[in-house]
Amino acid sequence: MKKFLFLVVTLSLAIQVHAQKYNLLIGTYTNQGNSEGIYVYDYNTKTAETKLKSTASAVNPSYLTVSKDRKFVYSVNESGQNSTVSAFDFNSSNGNLTFLNKQASEGADPCYIIVDDENVILANYSGGTISVFGRNADGTLTKVKQVIKHTGKSIDPNKRQESAHVHQVQFTPDKRHLIVNDLGEDIIYIYKYNPKDNTPLTALRSFKTNAGSGPRHLAFTPKGKFAYLAHEFTGTITAFGYADAHLNKLQEISTTETNFKGKIDAADIHVSADGNFLYETNRGDANTISTFAILKDGTLKLVETISTLGKGPRNFAIDPTGDHLLVAHQYTNDVVIFNRDVKTGRLTDSGKRINVGVPVCLVFSKL
Repeated sequence: MKKFLFLVVTLSLAIQVHAQKYNLLIGTYTNQGNSEGIYVYDYNTKTAETKLKSTASAVNPSYLTVSKDRKFVYSVNESGQNSTVSAFDFNSSNGNLTFLNKQASEGADPCYIIVDDENVILANYSGGTISVFGRNADGTLTKVKQVIKHTGKSIDPNKRQESAHVHQVQFTPDKRHLIVNDLGEDIIYIYKYNPKDNTPLTALRSFKTNAGSGPRHLAFTPKGKFAYLAHEFTGTITAFGYADAHLNKLQEISTTETNFKGKIDAADIHVSADGNFLYETNRGDANTISTFAILKDGTLKLVETISTLGKGPRNFAIDPTGDHLLVAHQYTNDVVIFNRDVKTGRLTDSGKRINVGVPVCLVFSKL
C-alpha cells in the first residue's frame, strides 16, 4: 500500500511539473546583425524561468504561429518585395525546428500570420494584401490559393496612409469569419471564411474607423461578446460589441495623458483569459503598457499605465497561467517579464529578463 501511494504521489508530482512547462517561441528581425532567427525557450509557468532550447535560422521571422496539434510552425519572412512565408516541422519536446518549405508571400512585408487545420493566412503590410495558402498533410505550404488586394488610402500627414496597409488578420471566435485591420485605409474588413474552398474568403462588410487613426490590432474577449481595437497613430482603443459578424461601437478611450505630445506608435493589445482585463502597449516616445478593467457592458476603465522598462514594446503575451506578462522590446533587445495580479490586473517587475536580439513576437505553446 505504501509503495502504491508513493507511486501515485510521484506520478502526481511529475504531472504537475510537466504541466508547468511550455515552449516560448520568439520571432525576431535578423537584418540588424544580432539575431539568427527563431528562438525556442523552455518556459516554467510557475517561476517564469526560461532556458534556451533551440534556434532556427530564418530571415526576419517577425511574426509566428503554431499549428493546433503543435507539430508545425509557420513564419513570415519580412523582406520587402522578396518576402516569403515559411513552414517548419516542430519537435515540441526538444524545441527543434526543421525547415520544410516556403512560398512567396504575395505581398511585400508580411506582418501577421494565422493558421487553422486547412490554411495559413497572411497580412501583407506594404503590399496591402491578404494571402491564403493551403496546408499539406506533412505541414508544407501549398501554392497560394487566394490573394485579395486592398486599394484605398486615408489622411495621415506622415504619409503612412497613401496606400492600403493590411496589419492584422484574425479569425472571429466562431471561426466563421475573418477580421482584417487595414491601417492605411482606416477600415476594418469582415470576410466570410470557408476554409475548404479554393477561394476561402468572401467580402462581407467593412467598418470605417476615425480618419487618421491607423487601426492596427484587435482582440476579442474569450466568449467573443466584445472586441477591442488599438489605433497605432492616436493610441486610442475602440470598444465594440460583437455578434453575427457585426461590430457595434461602444466606447473610445485614450491610452495616454491629454497633454502627451510625443509619438505614440501603439503596438499590441490582448485580453486576459478570464476576460476581466485588457492590456495595450505604446512604443514611440511613450514605451508604456496600460491596464484596463473590462466592465460588464464591455466598456473599459483605466487601472494603470506604467513603463514597459524597455524601448519599442512591439509585442507582448500573457503567459498560460495568467500570472505573468512578457513584453518584447525591439530596440533594447530584451523581453521583460512582469508579475501579474490576476485580481487587480496590475503589473510589477519580476526582475526576470530574456536577452535576445530584436524580439518582436512572443508565442506560447504546450509541450
